[in-house]
Amino acid sequence: MSANLSEARDVLRAARITLALAGVVALIAGIVILVWPKGAAVFIVGIIAAYLIIAGLVYLGLGIFSKEKTGWTRVGHIVLGLVYVIAGIAAFWNITASVIALAIFVAILVGISWIIDGVVSLSFLGDAASKGWTLFYAIISIIGGVVVLFSPLYGALILWWILGITLVVLGVLQIVRAITLGRTVKKAANEIRTAVAEASDAAEKAAE
Repeated sequence: MSANLSEARDVLRAARITLALAGVVALIAGIVILVWPKGAAVFIVGIIAAYLIIAGLVYLGLGIFSKEKTGWTRVGHIVLGLVYVIAGIAAFWNITASVIALAIFVAILVGISWIIDGVVSLSFLGDAASKGWTLFYAIISIIGGVVVLFSPLYGALILWWILGITLVVLGVLQIVRAITLGRTVKKAANEIRTAVAEASDAAEKAAE
């Protein structure tokens, strides 16, 4: 019984620590985005650029030194590696322009997805349980998508701020959940100990 209780306590403690760490990371990331939005964007683009260069070098190595691959496969790896390396170097060369280009690209994708989501919602309007809310959501989604497409940079800035706020809120909620989980674990452990002690006392009295 005590072994099972100890094992369950260890699992819940690990879950609590994971929740707390994830919450702290999300909170810090959200604060950085809100306080230093341009710097955070530059940092993310820098990570992407570094990944492209590393991946490109790996593909180049596979294409040049791999003896098991056929000729066209090696050529494909070399070409892909060169494209990755050039893209990564170009991103580092003018990282501000890369940030703007990535922001516009992501905003355009989000705008298109919102429009598609709105159109799909309209197509299922007849089967919707709440036609009013579905119609409202579809209209807002389509309008939001069109606005983002016509002003992608402004839309990207708003989305970036929304991401920062969301991360802060999620971080706080996860930290609170970790604290609450710890209290719940302690309460449950105390209740189990009390129940075990009462059962043991009852057994001893019955034996007497």
